[in-house]
Amino acid sequence: MNLWQSITLAQFPAQTWAKHSFLLRGIGLLNAWRSQSLLVPWLEPMALLVVSAMFIVAPLVSNTYTGLLALGCGALWLVLTLADDRPMGQRFIPAHLLLMAYWFVACLATAQSPVKGAAAVGLVKLTLYLLAFLLMERLMRFPQWRSVLTTVYLLTALFVTVYGIRQYLFGAEALATWVDPTSPTADQTRVYSYLGNPNLLAGYLLPTIPLGLAVLVRWRGWLPKLLAATMTALNLICLYGTGSRGGWIGAALAVFVMGILILYWYLPLLPPLWRVSVFPMFIGTLVTMIVLGLLFSSAFRDRALSVFAGREDSSNNFRINVWNSVGEMIRDRPWLGIGPGNSAFNRIYPLYQRPNYSALGAYSVYLELMVEVGLIGFSLFFWFLLTLVSRALTRLHQIREQQDSSVFLLVGALAAMAGMLVHGFVDTVWYRPEVATVWWLLVAVVFSYGTQGSQQAAQVPNSGGLQDVSEAS
Repeated sequence: MNLWQSITLAQFPAQTWAKHSFLLRGIGLLNAWRSQSLLVPWLEPMALLVVSAMFIVAPLVSNTYTGLLALGCGALWLVLTLADDRPMGQRFIPAHLLLMAYWFVACLATAQSPVKGAAAVGLVKLTLYLLAFLLMERLMRFPQWRSVLTTVYLLTALFVTVYGIRQYLFGAEALATWVDPTSPTADQTRVYSYLGNPNLLAGYLLPTIPLGLAVLVRWRGWLPKLLAATMTALNLICLYGTGSRGGWIGAALAVFVMGILILYWYLPLLPPLWRVSVFPMFIGTLVTMIVLGLLFSSAFRDRALSVFAGREDSSNNFRINVWNSVGEMIRDRPWLGIGPGNSAFNRIYPLYQRPNYSALGAYSVYLELMVEVGLIGFSLFFWFLLTLVSRALTRLHQIREQQDSSVFLLVGALAAMAGMLVHGFVDTVWYRPEVATVWWLLVAVVFSYGTQGSQQAAQVPNSGGLQDVSEAS
């Protein structure tokens, strides 16, 4: 076993550990009831409907309703887990263990938090997200249902985008000061659709670009492909209209990562000369498109170049001051942080903030993780991501010879995660349910390709017309 395999737990005996683990002893406890119950066979189709409803309402209604649906996801996951009859290889992989460890660290951070009540609220929210993810990951062992859930998200995002484009064309009242009033772009509209904030809208739409490209390849027939192309184009226009620099950079990186993975996928089919030249050609094309955008769009140029303006740009200056304050918070509680959630942050941050620089978050996912669950939780979370992505890339390499088009959802999800991770350097939009649910959807997609047996064309139990709908894609 080499060092990389050790780090990513590639040879970790997950199934053996799970069989003897006290923590997982309850899995399958109600297996006998499952074989006799008339309700249990319908629980997974019901779960698919609840998860779909969560994605439909998340950008449109109060966060309370999203939370209630996430609670319903947790209840369904618990019942399905207690009645689980799957082989252990389809239940558990090493990344599960790291995610479990992260949740335990969040519990410890809550227990030692100086604002335990506020941290407990954050812990409840984190638990709901994780339970919703676990249910999604379970459903996505069926490729048909994986397709259904990603399609539900893309169609909902299209509805959100249409309203955003309307704002882009006809104007929208700024609900806050989102642009430096002294900059050349101060009078330009930044769209926010139903989400109320352009940066939040950018974080919500960013994954639709690589996923839209994925379904463009995946969907059969010219009408579905036309729909996929239209969705992707409209989402790009709306993403541009947000004026979110972090969202733009994240989308550019997502397209770059997806292009590299697709080229890698098709590399064995290319002539020898193309195998050498295709990667430089792709990179050159992407760079050329960005340069042309800078040359011919003054709005894009001014907004993009403001990234390098340092403190001269008010948005940059605001973030730098917040980051300095958050750095002091991390320095004072480096190992377990102040506890999870924005409620705990809002209680502690005012003790450190610079005058006139109030904030609801750290404006960086990485700093937010460190301030909430400390360096221990931060390290576990990214160890989890490293293990998960390593396993997914290994799986991508294993099935490349099969040329199975369903793998493009994996490619799109990996690219979208990369884009969101880059956007997360300068924003904490992950922590809003509209974006957090999408993040865990992407993680569930990647998870589903890493679990043994997930790629088998298993029959979807009692799904009725749902299976027919998913197979159309």
